[in-house]
Amino acid sequence: MAAVPAGVAVVSTGTEGRYYALAATSFTSASLEPPLLLVCLDSLSQTRQAVADRGAFNLSVLERGQEFLAERFAGRAPLVDPGWRDVPHRLGGNGLPLVAGCIAWFECELRDLVGAGDHDVALGEVVAAGREEGEPLVLWDRAFWRLG
Repeated sequence: MAAVPAGVAVVSTGTEGRYYALAATSFTSASLEPPLLLVCLDSLSQTRQAVADRGAFNLSVLERGQEFLAERFAGRAPLVDPGWRDVPHRLGGNGLPLVAGCIAWFECELRDLVGAGDHDVALGEVVAAGREEGEPLVLWDRAFWRLG
């Protein structure tokens, strides 16, 4: 699958005054009516459990200059603290963080969580979304790339 280019996003949620997040490259639109998206979450991650507990998540599609954030949320750079104090962000209408400067964002209510091997597929109904200027960060052949 490393030969398939993919966008990079941060999936965020929160419970009990703490935020959880991970980097994801497996996400896509699942339906236009109603608007649904799906994202694959490591079934053993704290983020997956927090998504199930909260019943909601946000997805921030990263901009090409946000490689360091992708590395941090993938666990390959200094970890992000539970309050996101050192990550530029804003809270969505659902009270969950969205990465500042991302090129697109989605606020979702969890519709279903289905096991799929070592990951779970989270199906979310999009309740709010937006798009900003910029180019996407792309993962291809285990490295980050830029378009153009």
